[in-house]
Amino acid sequence: MLLKSKFKLATAIGIVLSVLSLLVHLFLANYSSGGIAKYSLHMDDVLPFGSKPRPRRLWGPLTALDHLHPYAKPRQNYPAPAQHNGFIYAKIYGGFEKIQSSICDLVAVARLLNATLVIPEIQATTRAKGISSNFKSFSYLYDEDHFIAALSSDVTIVRGLPKDLREARKTIKFPTVSPRNTATSEFYTTDVLPRLVKSRVIGIIVNGGKCLQSILPASLDELQRLRCRVAFHALKFRPEIRSLGSQIVGRLRASGRPYLAYHPGLLRDTLAFHGCAELFQDIHTELIQYRRSQMIKRGTVKEQLSVDSVSVKMNGSCPLMPEEVGLLLQALGYPSTTIIYLAGSETFGGQRVLIPLRAMYANLVDRTSLCSQRELSDLVGPEAPLSSDMPHPPPSKSEKELIEEWKKAGPRPRPLPPPPARPFYAHEKEGWYGWIGENDTEPDPSPIEFRRQAHRLLWDALDYFVSVQADAFFPGFHNDGSGWPDYSSLIMGHRLYQTPYGITYRPDRKTVATLFENVSDHLYHPPRNWTMAARQHLNNSAGIEGIKMSAMMSKPASFLAHPLPECTCRTAKSPAIQPVKDKHGELLLGGEECPDWMVRSLAMVSTRSNEPQSEDYEGELPEDDSSQDTQQESDRRDSNKSSEQDEEMDPDD
Repeated sequence: MLLKSKFKLATAIGIVLSVLSLLVHLFLANYSSGGIAKYSLHMDDVLPFGSKPRPRRLWGPLTALDHLHPYAKPRQNYPAPAQHNGFIYAKIYGGFEKIQSSICDLVAVARLLNATLVIPEIQATTRAKGISSNFKSFSYLYDEDHFIAALSSDVTIVRGLPKDLREARKTIKFPTVSPRNTATSEFYTTDVLPRLVKSRVIGIIVNGGKCLQSILPASLDELQRLRCRVAFHALKFRPEIRSLGSQIVGRLRASGRPYLAYHPGLLRDTLAFHGCAELFQDIHTELIQYRRSQMIKRGTVKEQLSVDSVSVKMNGSCPLMPEEVGLLLQALGYPSTTIIYLAGSETFGGQRVLIPLRAMYANLVDRTSLCSQRELSDLVGPEAPLSSDMPHPPPSKSEKELIEEWKKAGPRPRPLPPPPARPFYAHEKEGWYGWIGENDTEPDPSPIEFRRQAHRLLWDALDYFVSVQADAFFPGFHNDGSGWPDYSSLIMGHRLYQTPYGITYRPDRKTVATLFENVSDHLYHPPRNWTMAARQHLNNSAGIEGIKMSAMMSKPASFLAHPLPECTCRTAKSPAIQPVKDKHGELLLGGEECPDWMVRSLAMVSTRSNEPQSEDYEGELPEDDSSQDTQQESDRRDSNKSSEQDEEMDPDD
């Protein structure tokens, strides 16, 4: 009894001492809280929050190009065509970039021949079975009414042939032509026009993304400006695409920060054409080589099947890998919290090739991460169901059928039945790569694959809209030398026309490959001289030097990739934008001055937006051509900033 009472007393004393100890600790914590460093989440590292200043060197505008303005209206007397020589109908094959470029050429050809253009047929949508009946062919991407109205003073455009001619077309009574990418204006006036006048209708089939040469004689400059009016004004996406694109841009800028758009350019056809298979591994190398062998059989590729991909890359003919783009952005000074929008409907290699870039820039987003599945399905519209291209399991058997099979199985003892076949997963059979493990030849596209191709047009159009509106743009593969229009070049040309003073990088892949070759042993910790060399090259590519190079390399392949100087004007005489000509005397940069009414309008807009603009660029970094005193003052100011407040990342960290 005494032992129990002593035990209870000791327990009570222990509880009292514990309570007293707890009270003392709380009392001390209350009085010493001012000296305790509290942990707080850096909300600036989270995508939707935080606002930072916009360094001009990273986000623009470029003062050397702020005197250039879009001006695609006719310069001379430009009456509407009076003579009607017949109708032109067209079929366009290929992806989004080929469709966009082909339509501009077709309008120019119709104007050249004084013909009525029937709304072109986009074959990627007509071949897709069961897509939304709300949008057919051309209207699947573009606003038909706006297209017809915007070009009413240039070309007569109709939705279809007259009834009698439509019936005759079904019996193939009208001639068709399939012009080359480099077809000249003389080809149309001497070869196509007589056939058009004779038959009243002619069909044009466009396979390579172009049906008229990019650089036309000086006497046809008005046709070049017509191309600009088509591409940048008349070809307006249908309202659903524009609405969702505007929502994506709003969500990207909801944090108050600018964003950079990046198109990897990793397309299977492009990689196969140039022979970049060895840049990938396993199944992807085999897929590229198979597509290259098909191109060799068709005569598209004249080289051998196996080439040295390293040599091709050093020559600048292979795209920049996402890891390399991330390292270049770091060298430029973009912080790890930069918002990067991934554009394009296809990234060959999937998410695996994006892992290094995502490790460097966590805010790498695309349309699937910014839009709900409902929003994307609404853009596609209601579609008829299609049978899946997945293998179906065998039908289940009833108990009676199983017993009958057991009785007919033969004498006992029977061997164990074979194990069930391994099930096929969706990622193994989806798309164009599911066949590689079973067959030696690629099967014909299934109906559901045709539908996916139509959907890719929508995703490309949506990403095109977002990329043109971006504060900066970085191409992974532009001006590839194939002669076909490429997605990045179209975006760069649109940005050059709409906002020439914006940040649009035009890296020379050959120079970049040499830079990476020199620092291959320590990519993630390069020396400072390498960082400065990479930064200087990319900054020059975004300025006048890059535009000059683009004029000599991109414009011969696609006029829409470099619509200067035909579709721009300048508002002031500046040494930085004096007319520049190439070795053949062709004007590359400069051009005529803007009309007086446009100068007055721009001056009024500049006066209204002058004050807010200075606030937007508070704390900006100095320009590369600024004075030494300004640079030293900026260095002293930047050295006083803490690392948490520094917007431009030190590439040596």
